[in-house]
Amino acid sequence: MKVKQAMTSEVRVASPEQTIREAAQLMAELDAGALPVAENDRLVGMITDRDIAVRAVAEGLPADTPVSEIMSREVLYCFEDQALDDVARNMGQVQVRRLPVVNRDKRLVGIVSFADLARTEQPTTVGRAVSHVSEPGGKHSQTAH
Repeated sequence: MKVKQAMTSEVRVASPEQTIREAAQLMAELDAGALPVAENDRLVGMITDRDIAVRAVAEGLPADTPVSEIMSREVLYCFEDQALDDVARNMGQVQVRRLPVVNRDKRLVGIVSFADLARTEQPTTVGRAVSHVSEPGGKHSQTAH
């Protein structure tokens, strides 16, 4: 199965200039925990509800802080034509719960999450990914951008 068959294709994005309040409101509206950040039709980062809590609120930053100040700039992504099992394995290895999906022109076309993996007919795919993400000592720090 290819990523394109499992991903969520309707993805809303934040812009680097938006405030973290606006990003949080969009997450609440969408019932999502993360938003890709795009500028000039290019993926430039990701912002999560955890980024807002740990990198902004915990540090005393105001709600009008731009998304660009707390977003993760290291953008991990996958391609829509990759094998879903390979992407799930990679998600486990890099310990992320969701990945933006791009086409071969590197234009954002969707997002793939554990929920998307769980809806596939390959139940072991999500189990392997979750087991790796749940291991302590992930690469990403909540304080580093």
